[in-house]
Amino acid sequence: MSKKIDQVDSEIILKLIDNARKPFTEIAKELIVSTGTVHQRVKKLEQKGIINGYSISINYHQFGYTLTVYVGIFIETGHSAMKIIEDLTVLPEVTVADLAAGTYSIFCKLRCKDTRHAKEVLFRMQEIEGIKGTETMIMLEESLNDNKRLLKSIITEMKDEART
Repeated sequence: MSKKIDQVDSEIILKLIDNARKPFTEIAKELIVSTGTVHQRVKKLEQKGIINGYSISINYHQFGYTLTVYVGIFIETGHSAMKIIEDLTVLPEVTVADLAAGTYSIFCKLRCKDTRHAKEVLFRMQEIEGIKGTETMIMLEESLNDNKRLLKSIITEMKDEART
């Protein structure tokens, strides 16, 4: 079900997509509305679940975590998948764990310092009860990581639908 938002909400979201830390006073000036309006609109968008939160983008290389590893996980039984994902939370290097359909039951993203560190994390992963095996892919370079384009496209599409 598509959540309907009006023109002002759309414009606020577009501003926040570009800069989630942009002060409401600046957004209000740019949209020619009051700061209170922006504040109330954002609060309502949060209450509706349209805005789930705000995030920060970290350059892991600056902290010595220069290796990104994707791991496909084979599991013994399908009903153990959620327990395995829960167990993966004890490994801080696992930054994403998705329940999957297809070759793997779970697909993970790891951030590691180097291949030795990745090997240690993989061995710890394979000790988790219910994991039958893993398949690993080492990323050479992250060339595209941008959800802003999709979010802008969704908001623009909603604005266009509202006009018709």
